[in-house]
Amino acid sequence: MRTTLVATAVVAALLVPTTAHAETGRGGGDGRDGAIPALTDSRGRVLTLRGWNVADKAHSGDQALSAITENHFRDMRAKGFNLARVVVFWDDLEPRPGRYSEDYLRRIERLLDWARKYDMKVVLDAHQDVFGPAFGHRGIPEWATRTDGLSFTPHPDDWFSEYFEPAVQRAFTHLYEDEDLRRAQARMWRVLAERFEDHPAVLGYDLLNEPMGELREGEDLATAARRIEREQVTPMYDRIADAIRSVDRDGWVFVEPTPIVGEGVPTGLGRIDDPKVVYAPHFYNTGMEAGADYDPAAGWIEAYEAAVTQYPKEYGVPVLVGEWGPLNNSLPNMNRFFREAMASLGRYGSGWAGWEWCYGGGYCAVDGAGAFRTNKELTAEPYAEAVAGTVRTSSYDPAAGVYRLAYDDAPGRGSRATELSLPPGAWQVETEGRAIVLRPKAGRAVVLAAPGARVTVTVTATGRG
Repeated sequence: MRTTLVATAVVAALLVPTTAHAETGRGGGDGRDGAIPALTDSRGRVLTLRGWNVADKAHSGDQALSAITENHFRDMRAKGFNLARVVVFWDDLEPRPGRYSEDYLRRIERLLDWARKYDMKVVLDAHQDVFGPAFGHRGIPEWATRTDGLSFTPHPDDWFSEYFEPAVQRAFTHLYEDEDLRRAQARMWRVLAERFEDHPAVLGYDLLNEPMGELREGEDLATAARRIEREQVTPMYDRIADAIRSVDRDGWVFVEPTPIVGEGVPTGLGRIDDPKVVYAPHFYNTGMEAGADYDPAAGWIEAYEAAVTQYPKEYGVPVLVGEWGPLNNSLPNMNRFFREAMASLGRYGSGWAGWEWCYGGGYCAVDGAGAFRTNKELTAEPYAEAVAGTVRTSSYDPAAGVYRLAYDDAPGRGSRATELSLPPGAWQVETEGRAIVLRPKAGRAVVLAAPGARVTVTVTATGRG
């Protein structure tokens, strides 16, 4: 479970969400025209990545990652997903300063091998919850936690509010400001990137999950978040990106704002000095995190979309939402939430990873038998995993069961293969333009087009009614 109760009262008291609506687009450009560019692969194809987080927070040491099995990747791929955001912990990788666990690296590699087997891409996420083990959670090692003797009181029924404990806030300040901790964090990332930069499943690296920081006297939460992002998180990302680039020139680096963006507050992050940056915000609502139903009249999705698209438009970087999904997915308005959320995510993002792929209740995508839990089947749609050209339009009508993709195939030489993902069920794939359709395996379709052809693909669910 991601959380049991968010600090709703704290956040609600300090923030007033905006309700502006943003018109956005993505089609594989470089962002110079104000549109949000798309993620691309090594062949220049426009990517769409959809999947789930894969995490094991319960085990560490010689049992680390043991709750994740090959079935996680097999079952995700079988339902049409092509992305896993794999949660890894610095405290497991470097339990003592300068001593990196070869066993943990092998365990990560085993997960990557499973992802490769099922043709999935992986983002390695350096995860932290409430900083790390010094506060009863996971993430930054205890040896790298400095609190100056400030107080910490656990809140087992509201763990997110632990971020506002003085000791936790001071620990973030030391991580950002102490030169030896800066070097240690960069070295940790260099070790990971050097080990896995050649692995074909690795798409890139999420540099720090949900960064937080220390509020100053008199600051409200939104003002503090923007300052922390601008003055501390941005330089941290630059340092880590430099460390990664010393061993890996090709992987994408995924950068997150603080979680406050979920309240419709634009980030204060600055430009990251790297050519392959992806903006990777999370998509959570405080009320829904506490178990409340979706309120369509509140305008939360519109406020979030307006806030979250400002950074990628300004800096010309793609977007991939690294976590999303409500705690209680079976409440009366949740069917509408999933439909509206999927439409919104498709308007501006290159993809998303839901929280989380596990077998049970709470946030789990599927139950113990592997069947989608209520309303989570709405996350499984047809989509174009890779488009060999420029996307003109891409949309799915869930009521009609029809997906349409219009694109201009790349001129000249290069990959001609546009790959489609089809969720379980019967689907008919048709094309207009100089193109043919191949069906190499269940759940997949490949469109081969002539150079420069204008192509329209229509995917229709059959057998309805």
